[in-house]
Amino acid sequence: MYPELGLYIDGRWKTRGDGGRTEDVINPATESAFATLPHAGEADLDEALQAAEKGFAGWRVTSAYDRSKIMHKAADLMRERLELIARVLVQEQGKVYAEARAEVAISADVIDWYAEEGRRSYGRIVPGRNRSIRQLVVHEPVGIVAAFTPWNFPVMTPTRKIGGALAAGCSIIIKASEETPGACVEMVKCFAEAGLPPGVLNLVFGVPSKVSEHLLAKTAVKKISFTGSIAVGKHLAGLAAKTMKRSTMELGGHSPVVVFDDVDPDKVVDTIAAFKFRNAGQVCISPTRFYVQENAYKRFVTRFTDYANNIKLGDGLTEGTTMGPLANVRRLDAMDSFVADAKARGGKIATGGSRRGNQGYLYEPTVITDVPDDARVMTEEPFGPLAPIVTFKTFDEVIGRANSLPFGLAAYAFTSSNSTAAAIGDALESGMVGVNSVSISTPETPFGGVKESGHGSEGGIEGLSAYLNTKFISQA
Repeated sequence: MYPELGLYIDGRWKTRGDGGRTEDVINPATESAFATLPHAGEADLDEALQAAEKGFAGWRVTSAYDRSKIMHKAADLMRERLELIARVLVQEQGKVYAEARAEVAISADVIDWYAEEGRRSYGRIVPGRNRSIRQLVVHEPVGIVAAFTPWNFPVMTPTRKIGGALAAGCSIIIKASEETPGACVEMVKCFAEAGLPPGVLNLVFGVPSKVSEHLLAKTAVKKISFTGSIAVGKHLAGLAAKTMKRSTMELGGHSPVVVFDDVDPDKVVDTIAAFKFRNAGQVCISPTRFYVQENAYKRFVTRFTDYANNIKLGDGLTEGTTMGPLANVRRLDAMDSFVADAKARGGKIATGGSRRGNQGYLYEPTVITDVPDDARVMTEEPFGPLAPIVTFKTFDEVIGRANSLPFGLAAYAFTSSNSTAAAIGDALESGMVGVNSVSISTPETPFGGVKESGHGSEGGIEGLSAYLNTKFISQA
């Protein structure tokens, strides 16, 4: 059920990288190593770059119509292999099977959407001030793209970058996560078998710092797209600036949830709690700090705690499991650290707060109350199944607290008042805001943050524009 792992360079799979370095792939549900991943050496990266240059030369002049046909075929192959890719994903990442299936399905939709939108990347004619002047605005592919993706969505995050780049006419070198390589390998196979020319899409793995520093030093690379932590994003943005590369940075967040007391708290919990514990909370747009107005607070906490207590932890491939393990042992240590800090600052554990069992990276769904705003779980992204819930009194107060952090990726609010809904949608400092909804990520809508959560968008027309240069032509 798990593929042979390798690098994909210039239309060929390589099961051994230059230098021979490898690493094990670990199943987070069992803690067992079950596959070996080759790392790319500098010679492999240079080969990928040369392949991307050759691939770009041909792909940029391929019509948008012909590009879209290949992309649609790749998306169809992903759907045909959905069960296989989903099972591979669960083995290496840990999320439950239903979530893995949904990730693969929506990833295919992303490719389809970009395939169509690429056919509508129109320019325009601007009337000249002199009748003898013709003025044109045209869009051209930016060039070779270097993309870096994390482990929490091993198919979705790469397809966002691949879809935008290919639809625009760019070639791409993607470095996917070494901890979750198999699902991306299977997805790349779909593009290869769909007829994508060699060199247009290249997949590498390796020591992240070595790969990024090597590729970003090359002037041939014209754009970087990165999804990951703020610290790494800042470092890569600095490297990109040395050669003025275009960049899209989708970095960390710490999503506030504001619940006003004019709603039914039970119904809000039924909507937001499932979203909170999706992928064990390892989602960049996961709701991570809950502000509940005083009159609704007690009912909200009670319902939320009951929901957490009814979650069934286990292997994501086991029937009945509703939350899988954390992806790696680092997240276990991080959860313990957040919980210990919250307790030390007076926080109360309503449920959870510890590891479950001694095999697999299982951590209990955790609800924390009475935690002060300066606790780490309220100021740093937990990226796990922790839900701190606190009270607020007034609109202005909660807006100040929600906007107090240097993050601005996603935010949520629940109210039955149309005027309050409009006001809080405007007031929250975030790239994406869900008001009475958690549906803030679709192929056709922009996905991105503000402040230290990054810049640029993936998805929507904005996601395609990120891979295009604008050229103005004035012709006499």
